[in-house]
Amino acid sequence: MAKPWATLGVDLHLEPTGPGVRRGLTDALREAVRSGRLTPGTRLPSSRALAADLGVARNTVADAFADLVAEGWLTARQGSGTRVAERTIVPPAGAAPSPRERHRPAYDLRPGAPDLASFPRAEWLKAARRAFTAAPNDTCLFLGYGDPRGRVELRTALAGYLARSRGVRTHPDRIVVVAGFVHGLQVLGAVLRGRGVRAVAVESYGLNVHEDQLKAAGLHTPPLPFDALGTDPSHLTDEGAVLLTPAHQFPMGVPLHRDRRAVVVDWARRTGGLVLEDDYDGEFRYDRQPVGALQGLDPDRVVYLGTASKSLAPALRLAWMVLPPDLADAAARAKGGIDTCGVLDQLTLAEFITSGAYDRHVRGARLRYRRRRDALVKAVATEAPDVRVTGIAAGLHAVLALPAGTEQSVMQAATWQGLAVYGLSFFRHESAAAEKLDALVVGYGTPPDHAWAGALEALCRVLP
Repeated sequence: MAKPWATLGVDLHLEPTGPGVRRGLTDALREAVRSGRLTPGTRLPSSRALAADLGVARNTVADAFADLVAEGWLTARQGSGTRVAERTIVPPAGAAPSPRERHRPAYDLRPGAPDLASFPRAEWLKAARRAFTAAPNDTCLFLGYGDPRGRVELRTALAGYLARSRGVRTHPDRIVVVAGFVHGLQVLGAVLRGRGVRAVAVESYGLNVHEDQLKAAGLHTPPLPFDALGTDPSHLTDEGAVLLTPAHQFPMGVPLHRDRRAVVVDWARRTGGLVLEDDYDGEFRYDRQPVGALQGLDPDRVVYLGTASKSLAPALRLAWMVLPPDLADAAARAKGGIDTCGVLDQLTLAEFITSGAYDRHVRGARLRYRRRRDALVKAVATEAPDVRVTGIAAGLHAVLALPAGTEQSVMQAATWQGLAVYGLSFFRHESAAAEKLDALVVGYGTPPDHAWAGALEALCRVLP
């Protein structure tokens, strides 16, 4: 019995033109290759399959293939089919390389990303297989649109993990899974605006993208003062919420002083405000006992936000919000009527956590990053003794304090050395009253292990 036409080969969009079917098909294939729409190495459907798709004779397709093989546009080898020939692609006139291609750094020392080369591929694949095997037989429950709060398996796994590792007090029903920290801020921005909040206080130093998301929700973002004890919440007044990185201030690297942790929680209780706790690198602590989540002090006034971007990979697009009871439903509604996060990755992460693979991965990563941090501190102390390294008790970055007035010249030298790195001024709120400091914010998570020594040498060459 003949196979249905739909199983005969890959799809190929062609619009034969010109006189004659064979010439029209030949011209269409040649133009598809010349324009780059069919890239070198692309395997074409068989002559039988393409003839069936186009409604022409098989010999017509075979003859067109033969013509293009003779001209050098295609290659045909027994056992590998007909493919587009390898050749140099010449970009269209006037085309310019993208900024990313023009300025690809030799070493990426920007903070905020892990070593992606160490992603636990084998363990992740095992977890995926176990998760899919255990998934519900009901296809609608498994592959349907799903609960906007996220898969219950992941929320349950997160509730247990966060309780034992970060001191978070919660229940799976109070967790909402989101597609990254910024997505969580988008959801919270809508919720806060709906509750009549008009301002969310932020830290003097932080990520512009977070501030921009709050502004996009129509919220003002006044900065709080910053000093040696971290962000000073005593200046909070009638703001409806405050966004903090209390365990490891980003980017300065200091934990919020215990007295100030009490001050910000007291403010929230007294005014009805909310504390948005960004625990962006809670897994990575080195020289001191882990600082527990601020949420543990008052689960009814603190929204805890965590992410898999630093511990695993940003591409997973998985983060979570632990919300007070009266906000969980509102956040789910603001997220939308369906789950917008990939169900397969959610189930895999749930299995990865419950099986213990996540803890093993984090412990291994913590050891690797600590070694990198130690090498950074040693190299700077040896090659640039006037530069002080701070903020290194936790996280994936360090702050290199520079002599006054040297940040811009060091940044320019870093560009010449092929280093991608940020100056501290990049993270400073435009309205901050805090003292302007010259420093580099150096991420040591991104370079793979084999490139770390070279990255350190290049970094030390630019330091004063």
